[in-house]
Amino acid sequence: MTGIEANKNLVLSFMEYISTGNIRAALAMMADNATWWVAGKPDKFILAGTKTKKEFVELLRKTGAILPNGVRTTPTGITAEGDRVAVQAESYGETTSGKIYSNMYHFLFVVREGKIQSVNEYMDTMHAKEVLADR
Repeated sequence: MTGIEANKNLVLSFMEYISTGNIRAALAMMADNATWWVAGKPDKFILAGTKTKKEFVELLRKTGAILPNGVRTTPTGITAEGDRVAVQAESYGETTSGKIYSNMYHFLFVVREGKIQSVNEYMDTMHAKEVLADR
């Protein structure tokens, strides 16, 4: 398996672990100094901005409280080159108040030495804010 194929498999496994609630396994795939960046203005949208791995864990905890059955994120396309893996995906989850969270994403993962170093996440922040923040 080439480095590119290994990187793609790592990212797809990471996304599957997150979707199925196996957070411990997912976090083991991230470097200790990994970052997670979400598009948007942090002062307008709590999910936006750059998070450390520790802050990312807290973000998962907070969204888990809103979406008790989790969010299923399904990759719809994947492209890899060098240490970068780009994934298009769709999500689905139901909030505690019964609202449906269904979003579309583009993730850009950087993988080095078998660990996720950084993730850039692009999504419909308006939908996320309406469903997750304004419940």
